[in-house]
Amino acid sequence: MNATNPAKITKILKGSIAAEIGFEVGDKILSINGTRPRDLIDYQFLCADELLELEVIDTTGKTHHVEIEKDYDEGLGLEFDSALFDNLIQCNNRCPFCFIDQQPPGKRESLYFKDDDYRLSFLYGSYLTLTNLSQKEWARIEQMRLSPLYVSVHATEPEIRTRLLKNPRAGEILQQLKWFQQKRLQIHAQVVVCPEINDSQHLEKTLLDLASFHKGKIPAVASVAVVPVGLTKFRPSEDELIPVTKEKATEVIAQVQNLQTKFRTSLKSTFAWLADEWFLIAGQDLPLESHYESYPQIDNGVGSIRSFLKEFDLAAQNLPTQVTPRKLTWVVGNAVEKAFQPIVERLNKVKNLEITMVALCSNYWGQSITVTGLLTGEDLLSGLQQKYLGDGVLLPAMMLKHGDTCFLDDMTVTELASKLSTPILPVRGIAELIETCIK
Repeated sequence: MNATNPAKITKILKGSIAAEIGFEVGDKILSINGTRPRDLIDYQFLCADELLELEVIDTTGKTHHVEIEKDYDEGLGLEFDSALFDNLIQCNNRCPFCFIDQQPPGKRESLYFKDDDYRLSFLYGSYLTLTNLSQKEWARIEQMRLSPLYVSVHATEPEIRTRLLKNPRAGEILQQLKWFQQKRLQIHAQVVVCPEINDSQHLEKTLLDLASFHKGKIPAVASVAVVPVGLTKFRPSEDELIPVTKEKATEVIAQVQNLQTKFRTSLKSTFAWLADEWFLIAGQDLPLESHYESYPQIDNGVGSIRSFLKEFDLAAQNLPTQVTPRKLTWVVGNAVEKAFQPIVERLNKVKNLEITMVALCSNYWGQSITVTGLLTGEDLLSGLQQKYLGDGVLLPAMMLKHGDTCFLDDMTVTELASKLSTPILPVRGIAELIETCIK
């Protein structure tokens, strides 16, 4: 059994119950009503009660018992240093396309953590494979109704999925989906397409199998994202993977779109969604914004570009007619250069504002077509250092790991700014992009 550590408080919301009581950053919650929470899920469940008794260790190491009376489901206003108070459930697969294994050695330790934890899937939408769950964990998923989860299926044929995950338990996926169906719990699935392994007839069978679980008021499989495999020059030399070519992307788009037409008739939903990257690789126009329904797979890169463009169009209605003279460089991955050109054109209609988009590929990863989030400090340095950058560089914050100031190659924003002798302006989302351009 994993050892459970006290939940260390890192933030106390102003005006909250915790602030009124006098909690301090650095205090640690040991138990709630006599139970030690394993994770944020336990914490939220235990704190739903109206009467609480907390065992707390303060920053001096002294233990306190704190009684709280509150409304049912009212939060305490605490944030913690981690969502998990015990150990991360590690991945026990050896997928050849795992991005963690496609990184160079010697970088910061956190880049090499392989999580396959159902709790992070429930809380944050990260994908897991279901290959490492004990009966106790399955029972907890059912008891606490931890749904939806996000599952990397890749293939429903046992031999194909076992080949991909390099794990004999991988072949149990259809039985596991039946379990979700019986328990009235949901998953969102993803299929990473690896040419000549799980494509063609295997991809069709996988999508049809998954579609058979999309029925009833609570369909066991709510949606599927079809994603192209991403490869870097650091991947193990002995792997069997083949990059996705323009021709393969065109083939997969046609195959999945044909199935989508059938799904819209039989399931009343598109159900299986193509990641934006397929269209970028194939050089095709993205589907219209109306195609994406409620954007069930937007965090998997399905419709994220259309959503971004729509959000910009709405925000651009409030752009000023002119600003104080300002020249900025907006750096993006070359995969989205064509899609984002209308944004640059609209911003440059504001008098005295001049935005230059620089679209880069990643020499660091060895990719000729690169999404923005994979650009590294090294890529930006080599791509920008000979250019006039104006008053600053607009940097999409998705290049930085979880709001950190480090790129994936460990270069920091401060280091890059120093080497370019130009301010670096991280922006997260449309609102910050526009605000930074016009202030």
